Amino acid sequence: MNLTVLSDRQIQRLHEASLRILSTIGVHMPHGEMRGLFRNAGADVNDPDGIVKIPEDLIYSSLESAGKSFTLYGRDRAHQARFGAGTRNYNSSASEVFWVEDSGTQRRYASLHDVETATRLGDSLPLVNLVGAMADPQEVPSRYRCVEVAAAQLRNTTKPIYFFFHNRAASRYLLEIMAAVSGSEEDAIQYPLCCPMLEPISPLKFPYDGIDLLFETARFSLPVIIGPMAQVGATAPGTLAGTLAQENAEILAGICATQLIKPGLAVCYGGIPHAFDMQTTQLVFAGPEQALMSIAMTQLGKYYELPVYINVGLTDSKVLDAQAGLEAGTTLVCGALAGADIFGHFGICGVDQGASLVTLMMQHELLGYVERIMQGIEVSDEKLGLDVIRSVGWEGTFLAEEHTARHFRDELWFPQLLDRDYWSNWVEQGASTMYERCVALKDRLLREHTPELLEEDTDKEIGEILSAARKHLAPDTESRD
Repeated sequence: MNLTVLSDRQIQRLHEASLRILSTIGVHMPHGEMRGLFRNAGADVNDPDGIVKIPEDLIYSSLESAGKSFTLYGRDRAHQARFGAGTRNYNSSASEVFWVEDSGTQRRYASLHDVETATRLGDSLPLVNLVGAMADPQEVPSRYRCVEVAAAQLRNTTKPIYFFFHNRAASRYLLEIMAAVSGSEEDAIQYPLCCPMLEPISPLKFPYDGIDLLFETARFSLPVIIGPMAQVGATAPGTLAGTLAQENAEILAGICATQLIKPGLAVCYGGIPHAFDMQTTQLVFAGPEQALMSIAMTQLGKYYELPVYINVGLTDSKVLDAQAGLEAGTTLVCGALAGADIFGHFGICGVDQGASLVTLMMQHELLGYVERIMQGIEVSDEKLGLDVIRSVGWEGTFLAEEHTARHFRDELWFPQLLDRDYWSNWVEQGASTMYERCVALKDRLLREHTPELLEEDTDKEIGEILSAARKHLAPDTESRD
């Protein structure tokens, strides 16, 4: 049974409020071709203002046609991220401008080398099945940056990859790379390596490039994650209910856009609203409201029978400390129990303050902890163990029993990083902190793990595509765009 915070009646009221927002207020759509598709589908379109009011029947027909499950594949197709299949997926962060050093107190601009390092680490972490770039390399001009990032990732992991698409022109080169790695356009369509994320700009506005690139990526039927980030009291009403209704409306409008571009295109419901701190004027990654809204958005997404992406397992802390563990752990277990499909952007230090491989290591340990909770408790004759209880009786222990040896490895979770040792052993081994253990394990994995290389001909083809992208997308730019 999934964790809930909304009753069926409350879900219905939020849904109805979202329908009223879209039909009476509408969304700002700056893309002329997209407005034309809405108009042809029966929407009330005001071209001078760019406002599109969406009728209920269009919303319902779009929800009906939208693909409700999809799978992303690595170049090793045994590595998969399955959405809408009742499984959980975990991704490292797609992109951060800053890179936090291991000290935890210094940061710098992220680089393409950081993308390679983060991808190699993600490739080595068994519970991260969608590997994010983590870094937004600032030395690469923005107009072809995503092409460079995707190439660097595909060279350093055999898992599905996660990064941010930039615009339609760059997406053409990205599709060329996908076809080269997959072996053909047909295989790239059948086994997608990645997918774009459409991010409506709260309140009720869509980005031109975010819509425009979907006309390109739809050629390969790439699924679309639709995820606005409405902020309570800033870019959305100052109440949780009002924020949920607006965020839901923005997602529904995005679903309509995808289905007008290509009916049947698979989508993921990205319910990622956040609170807004009136003292610091910064959004809040991991307050109690985040847990509440993430559960509620999961319920709404599942109401529409869609796979759901939520922002949990994050922290507002700048360093790996007690606050980081409290916030990441509490929100992630709530999101997992609610039944979402993907929980994201692990490896972020604070509220988009930078990417941290050390934080990612702590969160990976947390994933194992939460996965054990989600495994639950099996109650069977074998697991009840009445025979061994009878055998041991009123004295003795179960340590030497064959029943114990048969089951303890499956019943118990054994951490890599959490400390459970005796005080004396802990002191003798250096009295390490969680932070120090995360750094040590991260260094060992990067030292020992070597990703499987691309075939030489494929790597050469990617290089040629990159050269063409640099030449045609940003011929006259400096090293920093």
